[in-house]
Amino acid sequence: MTKPGALRHVAFYYRDEADSRAQILRFARDGLARGEPLLIALPGDAARAVADQLGPEPGAFWCRDMTDIGRNPSRIIPELQAFFDKHAGQRVRVVDEPDWSGRSPAEVRELIRHEALVNLAFSGAPTTMLCPCDVTRLTPAAVSGVRRAHPECLDGDGGITATGGPADPGQIPPECDRPLPLPPARAEILDYETDLAPVRRMVEIHARRTSLADERVCDLVLAVNEIAANTLGHTRSGGMLQVWHDAAEILCQVDDHGWITDPLAGRVRHPPDGRGHGLFLVNQVCDLVEMRTGPYGTTVRMHMSLVDRSPA
Repeated sequence: MTKPGALRHVAFYYRDEADSRAQILRFARDGLARGEPLLIALPGDAARAVADQLGPEPGAFWCRDMTDIGRNPSRIIPELQAFFDKHAGQRVRVVDEPDWSGRSPAEVRELIRHEALVNLAFSGAPTTMLCPCDVTRLTPAAVSGVRRAHPECLDGDGGITATGGPADPGQIPPECDRPLPLPPARAEILDYETDLAPVRRMVEIHARRTSLADERVCDLVLAVNEIAANTLGHTRSGGMLQVWHDAAEILCQVDDHGWITDPLAGRVRHPPDGRGHGLFLVNQVCDLVEMRTGPYGTTVRMHMSLVDRSPA
C-alpha cells in the first residue's frame, strides 16, 4: 500500500512508440479514475496526442511540451513544484519524459542527474511519477544511470515493481559527477578578481561573433555575470572565465574556489534578493548548465545553442 504522502518515482523502459503510448494512456486513465490531477509533459506534440486520446475522460489533466519546460533539465523541478503546489493536499500523477532524439551526451548526463534529484526534492510529495525511457536511443551506461535513479519500474502489464533504486534520496550516479571535459585550446581565458566589467565585455564580444540573437547574447552576459558575482560574494579569491564556441553552441565556463553544498541549488525558486536566486536565474536563461563542485572548488559551464535542437 502506497503511503499517502510518498513519492513513487517509476521508470518505464520501451522500444517503440506504440508501446509507450499504450502504457502512458493506461497510467493516465488509472489516475484520472482515482480523481488524481494529471500532468503530461512529453516532447513536441506527444503530450497533446495523448490528451486527444484521453478525450472526454473524467478528471483534470494538463499538457506541457517538454522541449519547452525541459530544454535545460534544471528547469523541470521548479515546473513540477508549481504543479504540486497548485494541487496541495491531493495525490497527483505526472508523466515526465525529458529525453528526445538529438540530446547531446552532456544533456543526457544532466537528465540523469535531474532524475536522481527528483527523489530528494519530492521525497514526501504525494505523487506517482511515470518516466518513459526509450532504451533504443540511450547508451547502456545512460540506461544504467536511469535505472539507479528510479526506485520502481513499470512492467508490461502496467504493474509497478520495486527495483532497489538509490540507497539515499538524491544520490547522484557517478558518471554524472565526473570532471567535465577540458575546454579546447582555442578557448579565450580571463582571470578576474574585483571588476566584472571585463567579464561581461569578453562574453558579449565573443557571443556577437556567433549567430546568437541579440536577446540571447544579453541573457548569456547576464548568466555569466551572476556566476562570476557569486565568486566575488562567496569566496576569498577571484575566478577564471573561459569562452569558446563551435557550430552548435557557445559555452562559457567559470571556475573558482567556492563550494556549493546544496545539491538542489539552482533548481528551487528563491526570493529575488535571496541566496541561490542567481544560479536559479542562470538555469532559466541557459540551454544547459553543468556544475561540478566540492572542497576543491566549483566549475559552472553554461551552454547556449546556436541551432534548433527540438525533436523532428
